[in-house]
Amino acid sequence: MIELKRLREEPELYREALRKKRRDPALAESALMADREWRDALQKMETLRADQNRASAAVPNLRAEERPARLAELRALSAELKTLEPVVRERKKALDRVLMRIPNPPHASVPEGADGNDNVTLRQWGERPAFPFPPRDHVEISLALDVVDFERAARVAGTRSYYLKNEAVLLQHGLVRFAMEFLVQQNFVPVLTPTMVRRAVVVGTMGGPGLDEQMVYRIEDEDLALTGTSEVPLVAMHMDEVLDAASLPLRYVGYSPCYRREAGAHGRDSKGLFRVHQFDKVEMVSFTRPDESWPEHDRLLALEERIMQALALPYRVVDICGGDLGDPAAKKYDIEAWMPGRGDYGETHSCSNCTDYQARRLAIRFRDGGNVETLHTLNGTAIATTRAILAILENGQQADGSVRIPDALVPYVGFAAIEPRRRSAASPTAKEVS
Repeated sequence: MIELKRLREEPELYREALRKKRRDPALAESALMADREWRDALQKMETLRADQNRASAAVPNLRAEERPARLAELRALSAELKTLEPVVRERKKALDRVLMRIPNPPHASVPEGADGNDNVTLRQWGERPAFPFPPRDHVEISLALDVVDFERAARVAGTRSYYLKNEAVLLQHGLVRFAMEFLVQQNFVPVLTPTMVRRAVVVGTMGGPGLDEQMVYRIEDEDLALTGTSEVPLVAMHMDEVLDAASLPLRYVGYSPCYRREAGAHGRDSKGLFRVHQFDKVEMVSFTRPDESWPEHDRLLALEERIMQALALPYRVVDICGGDLGDPAAKKYDIEAWMPGRGDYGETHSCSNCTDYQARRLAIRFRDGGNVETLHTLNGTAIATTRAILAILENGQQADGSVRIPDALVPYVGFAAIEPRRRSAASPTAKEVS
């Protein structure tokens, strides 16, 4: 939730924020009007209570003939207060509903733009592989190598499902272990997170007034939803807490399965492993002082780039424009890996500074001396396993049908390449490293 005091003092900031994020600018006016109505009713209630207290305190000192009139006055004040109190509560709820719909104002450096087509490429790294053959996409490669089964998964679990098999299973676990060990060496605290969380936690971290039915799986008859990223339980781990300033920054690396409905997604992104309903992810989350969050944002992005460079995957860094920026983020970068089967880049990482937006909604603060302030939260992808596997299969494909594994992963998976060969149930699944 945004800071109400700041909205009152700088309404133009929020009008501009809504415009830049392509939301309805009238939300700012609606919030200001709801605020005025709530404060008017609150002030009237407080005045009535003060009158009631004064009248009540005077009763013992009144002459007998004066008391009936004063007691009648007290009854009238009490009745008026009883009528006004629910009005104040309802107006406060109405104000909160509008405030929940106002997104985090974007940083001044966020590019103008309506959607993903207007995002700005900042830099590229690595050379795209030049194949002496027509490159295949990961679906064709994985079927030929017998490492992913989409057809049987669709019969069992519906579309956008998959079975990982053989080397792909070891590759997924190797990616997770590689990313976790790398970030633990960077002093991140490793955490296995819950994958079911309360509705208020999803709303508090992801923004908006409720659960996004396009994205979030809800548990029927329960106040629970499945998480689409471990960012959600990691940020909420300190909800309703006041942290010591000396403990900041707090850095966590979480690992969990993730679940997304992807109800509105279609086209080429729905093919294969790119946009699926379930995947595993390693996620970074930082809690910082407000004056340290922008350097921390750069640090998280640099760590993501180091991971991609270690995997030798060509990529570009993209600055997300206002219209493509979600509610929580004040600024966001994406890393997009080159995916030869698509003939284009595809998102594998995001990195967001949510400033005080999530912390304010979840009441996460820090104490610095005698002052208690709202802190800042940031998040960044370390590894999204399915998209990383996709990129490795497509960039590592060889003329003989094999796939070369990035050198950094070889110690974690135990093989240097996935070979195309006919397998029996008992045959080895990988080319061992000699």
